[in-house]
Order: sequence, then structure tokens, then C-alpha cells
Amino acid sequence: MNNTKNKAHVSIRWEECKGCGLCTLACPLDLLSLSKSFNSHGYHPSVYEGEGCTGCGSCFFSCPEPGAITVFKKWHLMTETGYCPNCDNDYKVYKRETHPDELFCSNCLESIKLSKVE
Repeated sequence: MNNTKNKAHVSIRWEECKGCGLCTLACPLDLLSLSKSFNSHGYHPSVYEGEGCTGCGSCFFSCPEPGAITVFKKWHLMTETGYCPNCDNDYKVYKRETHPDELFCSNCLESIKLSKVE
């Protein structure tokens, strides 16, 4: 049985989000909301509720902040995890074609430097 409930996933850079709410309005499944907490800039950033994203990208395209939202369309196929020192926890990790020697945390979207083993 194919579990499509977690087919896709949305990650929001907490410090990049200005809390405008455009992504929350754009999400057809109402899976985004504004946090009750503030980021360091004094905004209530958007948060993903955690399940049910189809990967439509409406939130991504409605966001005026470049790089604030990333939609992982094949979340269910991402299996590699790693420790993120920025988040102080284990999260799914991924590589970018532009940075093949680095892993990126799917939670904070920041680089996790790989140490080269010789």
C-alpha cells in the first residue's frame, strides 16, 4: 500500500519568513499557519503542520522571500538522515547539484559540512 499522506514536505526558513501569511492563504489543504512564537526579527513565521502535503508548490510560488520555502516533492523517498549541528537533532538530509560535497538539513535547509575521509 502506497502511503501518500507524507508524499511531500514543506520546510520554512524560520529567520527568512516575514510572516506575511501569503503561503498560508495559498495552501489548498490549509497545512500552513503562522507561529505564535517570534523569530529574531520579531515576525510570526509560517510553520508546516507536518502531514498531508501533495507538493503542489502553491506556498513556494506565493512567497515573496526567495529561499524561505522549500517543497520536497518526493519526501517519502528521502531516507538518509544525519545530525544537524544547527538544529541539534537528526533530520532527513539531501544533496544539491551545486554543492555535491555537502549535505543539507531538511529542517533548517542549512549546510551540514561533510568531513572527507582519506
